[in-house]
Amino acid sequence: MSDSNVINNDERVLVITERLQAALSPTSLTVDDESHLHAGHAGAKSGKGHFAVHIVSEAFTGQRPLARHRAVYDALGDYTTTDIHALSISAKTPAETS
Repeated sequence: MSDSNVINNDERVLVITERLQAALSPTSLTVDDESHLHAGHAGAKSGKGHFAVHIVSEAFTGQRPLARHRAVYDALGDYTTTDIHALSISAKTPAETS
């Protein structure tokens, strides 16, 4: 992995974080760059990143897992096609974490 990929993925983590915070007002949010785990993978050649999102938000209350994932994808918008190759999502309500 080149230094430019590290910088790009750091910037991608920041953009993902900002978009999710703005759309879903999470009480907890971590975005992990897992691109290094996929080095040599065919999708990694595109230059897009592999990320894991762990998000806790009241916005997910009453939603099934698919709706929660859709909410995350909606919040990320076009970024899911321009900068993200793979996205792992853990989306919970605050009640589910206690």
